[in-house]
Amino acid sequence: MLVKKAYKFRIFPNQKQIELINKTIGCSRFVFNYFLAKQKQKDAYWYKVQEMVQNGQLPSNNWKGDYFNKYDAIKAVRQLKEHYPSYLSFPLPIR
Repeated sequence: MLVKKAYKFRIFPNQKQIELINKTIGCSRFVFNYFLAKQKQKDAYWYKVQEMVQNGQLPSNNWKGDYFNKYDAIKAVRQLKEHYPSYLSFPLPIR
């Protein structure tokens, strides 16, 4: 049989540590809320777009799938090499 143990502890930070803890928590809360609001705005926008498509106010969005297919990419790279030969001579950053 597996016995689980738990430990209780308390911390007693000084005034400087309390200030740093509050700043850290406040900063993380701000970042979380900021990006949550961004996500909600994006979701609301796409909800409206889908609603307009269903109502017939917008044509269906077929542009997502084959907007930039393989052949267009090859053509774009060829044009890039022709017009900007020095651009491709530099090493690209690894992502």
